[in-house]
Amino acid sequence: MSSSLAPFPSVVPLNVGGCNYTTSLSCLIKFKDSLIAEMFTGKSSGGLLQKDETGRFFIDRDGELFRFVLDYLRTGVLNLPDHFKESTRLYDEARFFRLPGLIAQLGVPAGLNKGDNYVNGRPVAPVSSESAASSTTSDKVVGRSGKAPGFLTIGYRGTFAFGRDGLADVKFRKVMRILVCGRVSLAREVFGDTLNESRDPDRGQSDRYSARFYLKHMFLEQAFDLLATHGFRFINCCASGTSAITGPPESEDTRWNHYNEFVFQRE
Repeated sequence: MSSSLAPFPSVVPLNVGGCNYTTSLSCLIKFKDSLIAEMFTGKSSGGLLQKDETGRFFIDRDGELFRFVLDYLRTGVLNLPDHFKESTRLYDEARFFRLPGLIAQLGVPAGLNKGDNYVNGRPVAPVSSESAASSTTSDKVVGRSGKAPGFLTIGYRGTFAFGRDGLADVKFRKVMRILVCGRVSLAREVFGDTLNESRDPDRGQSDRYSARFYLKHMFLEQAFDLLATHGFRFINCCASGTSAITGPPESEDTRWNHYNEFVFQRE
């Protein structure tokens, strides 16, 4: 192999770990702070770039996973096939190429030790989970609060539990489940370990939306306290009416069944 030469062509042939790709130079240098942009602007130290025997620029990384990196460079969006099982390895590739937006969309794969990021093959300070969760490109989106803006919706289905023989003077709120809907990164930031993601089919990626999260507790006020602590404010709500009596007599519990939703915003 021979050393790389600058300037680079407008259409760049690549050999990544034995897999051949062809893309535009503008695509490769799109994210200015990334390692791959440094490689193809001549700013990278350590002589990472060489050419193979056919004249393709050689990068000694996982060639099959690089197609997802290249898709992200082209569109700014990560698209993975169903039942993708290489999230941990792709996360390592995103760290190596210093692409915080790609890291944000992947999230931190379950069981992965975040470890370090890499600059020219050497470990440096890691990208924080907060900055990764609030970034979808190389630039962070920051609202008035200094954090990522967005909406979260809290919903619950409940009734009232009555005393023995339906005594009307004994009424307790009975919550079946507290649902959380919105951007995954925001839900994880606010609710942390109290968030149950077991019913969500796309676990792992954080830059997407889900309506399948729920909380591990039944206390609405605890959820509201966490939202307030993280800079969210209540903006609206809606509610269903309680059940009407039709057909056979209902129990006191089912008669008072209802569903409420509360919308919170962080600017």
